[in-house]
Amino acid sequence: MLKGKMVIGQSGGPTAVINQSLVGAVLAARKQEAITGILGARHGIKGIMEEKFIDLTTQSEAQLEEVAHTPAAALGSVRLKPGKAECEKVFEVFRKNDVRFFFYIGGNDSAETAHIIAEMAKEANYDFCTVHIPKTIDNDLKVTDHCPGFASAARFVALAFMGDDRDNRALSGVKINVVMGRHAGFLTAASALARQNEGDGPHLIYLPERDFDVEAFVGDVDRVFTQHGRCLVAVSEGIHDSAGNAIGATKEVDSHGNVQLSGSGALGDRLAAMVKERLGSKLRVRADTFGYLQRSFADCVSEVDAREAREVGRTAVRVATAGDRPHGSIVMLRDAGEDYSVRFEATELKNVAKATRDLPDAYLAGANDVAPAFLDYVRPLVGTMPAPTRLSDFPVA
Repeated sequence: MLKGKMVIGQSGGPTAVINQSLVGAVLAARKQEAITGILGARHGIKGIMEEKFIDLTTQSEAQLEEVAHTPAAALGSVRLKPGKAECEKVFEVFRKNDVRFFFYIGGNDSAETAHIIAEMAKEANYDFCTVHIPKTIDNDLKVTDHCPGFASAARFVALAFMGDDRDNRALSGVKINVVMGRHAGFLTAASALARQNEGDGPHLIYLPERDFDVEAFVGDVDRVFTQHGRCLVAVSEGIHDSAGNAIGATKEVDSHGNVQLSGSGALGDRLAAMVKERLGSKLRVRADTFGYLQRSFADCVSEVDAREAREVGRTAVRVATAGDRPHGSIVMLRDAGEDYSVRFEATELKNVAKATRDLPDAYLAGANDVAPAFLDYVRPLVGTMPAPTRLSDFPVA
């Protein structure tokens, strides 16, 4: 029977519910005889190499619950893809501290890191178990139906668009909002939940699953503005032309080699300038970039998201201590039927590591909208939306 300490870390972009997964795993681990100590790595892999740990056996359950309901990564996060030298250092620290279980909370890059470490453990014949706990607002991990963190971010996006639509209706013009989504348009597509009545925005939704054509975009805006006297637009940060060139690309890259897309308002400004240039400089055009606000917005948490994020943490510990010591990634699989429910299982790390998925074609409607099937998919995750009232809904005196 595998027995020893565990290390748990957080990696990548924080979310509103990532600490639910952390606390779910910690509380579950405290009940396992096989786990003799619980170490929280400060800033993920970086903290492990530097031996910067927090003892997670001393806090009361009430204290941990406060952490669970706090957005963003309580342990601190990191963007670091370890090479051979870094992994060797990680195992040196693991051996020194008798660490036999490693849980890494993160997205596909974090899953790749977990996979690298798992493979090196096999090569080193080190008796060890690595489990990846999923997290990403992009909702682009493979195998799983959806990812913890997505639903809360999607709720924020939908509510932000609902409010912005009322603003745009009160003082008409063209408003462009840039939403996170490098390759997958799930989060931007969630803006469609803001539509409660006929004519509500967003009127146009552009996703990275479709090529972006500048002339078609300006024509779409012109058509909508002519029809409604205003236009609210949702745009994924990762939109690209037919050659695959990102419209909002900058020269900056992160440690994984990803081109920076959300670090400035460049894309929104560029699109706004296009509209003004072609449709008239006197037209009121504004653009906002939601940026990091989407990830850890307080008091905008989906109840389903919080509950499921907790459960993937618990499941990770259950899988790791089941006896067969599999390396794996926790996934949520949606059950068939009208009533929403999911089951929690594990898949091999190689099935999740590095690669991502796109928004399925069945969820897309043409070049600038989403299909009803997407709304059916996302509504149970986000929860009930407000139903704003307009004065125009009342009788005229």
